[in-house]
Amino acid sequence: MQPEEVGRIATTASRLQENVERVIVGKGDVVALTLVAVLCEGHLLIQDVPGTGKTMLAKAIARSLNCSFRRVQGTPDLLPSDITGTYVFNQQTSTFQFRPGPIMAQTLLVDEINRATPRTQSALLEAMQERQVTVEGETIALPRPFLVMATQNPIELEGTFPLPEAQLDRFIMQVSLGYPSQEEDRLILRRFSEKDPLEELEPVAQSSEIVELQHLVRKVHVAPPVEDYIIALVHATRSHPWVDLGASPRAMLALYRTGQALAAVRGRSYAIPDDIKALAPFVMAHRIIPKTQSHLRGHTVPDILKEVLESVPVPVEEDLGVADVRPQ
Repeated sequence: MQPEEVGRIATTASRLQENVERVIVGKGDVVALTLVAVLCEGHLLIQDVPGTGKTMLAKAIARSLNCSFRRVQGTPDLLPSDITGTYVFNQQTSTFQFRPGPIMAQTLLVDEINRATPRTQSALLEAMQERQVTVEGETIALPRPFLVMATQNPIELEGTFPLPEAQLDRFIMQVSLGYPSQEEDRLILRRFSEKDPLEELEPVAQSSEIVELQHLVRKVHVAPPVEDYIIALVHATRSHPWVDLGASPRAMLALYRTGQALAAVRGRSYAIPDDIKALAPFVMAHRIIPKTQSHLRGHTVPDILKEVLESVPVPVEEDLGVADVRPQ
């Protein structure tokens, strides 16, 4: 990977993050993770209480990338066709015409996805994995870039339908915005007191440019010791005594690709173990199913991942063999 290509990715990511943070206050780490998901063509699951800025984050990302944006509210009466679109009969032409659904947007926010029925949730599977939808036997390609950001409220669980493991595995990362600090609350009050910064947010990149950067990110070098570290982390989750179902091969690929993207965002043409270690909790937490008795004995998923990260040896820099790929 050429130094100018790394510089282009890092510069664009920095510009995007600065632009989004004009709206999202004090959540630079979450914004950075969202950009990592965009650069490696992944989808993001945001689990948090209402009012913390989940919808605003999705809108700010879409505006900064100059992408089309649609929002779907998850409800029990939401149908798959309400997301994918359907064919309607045109009386003037006596033909059926396809009326596209919100999934045809480049950025789709599915708010409270766990309030939609499993049948409707499954309508997203093909779109998230294959970047296409099939309606009435006809396959329609989705626009690029394509990003699904789904939200869940962890507090109000009555009348919800938990996402099955196959659906959770489609999200490259799960993040949480959390409540702001007192100083951040003060800044939010002052910034939003007279006007909404989102209305004045201008694009700082083009969707076609992001597609190019997504291809460049895959050229980031991952040394064999880093590959071994990723594999060791994944296998450690599968053999952990308090885990019923460990990280899948898709989780391993997600850790690999997000590591490439984070390295490029940080201005490097090669990934290091610190990139993988920083991303592991966000990539693997929603993919691990702990044993039933683990909660009773105080072993939560974050605790399990902490044990895994502490138990797996981290490769030292001398073993990475990255001297030949560092920018001169």
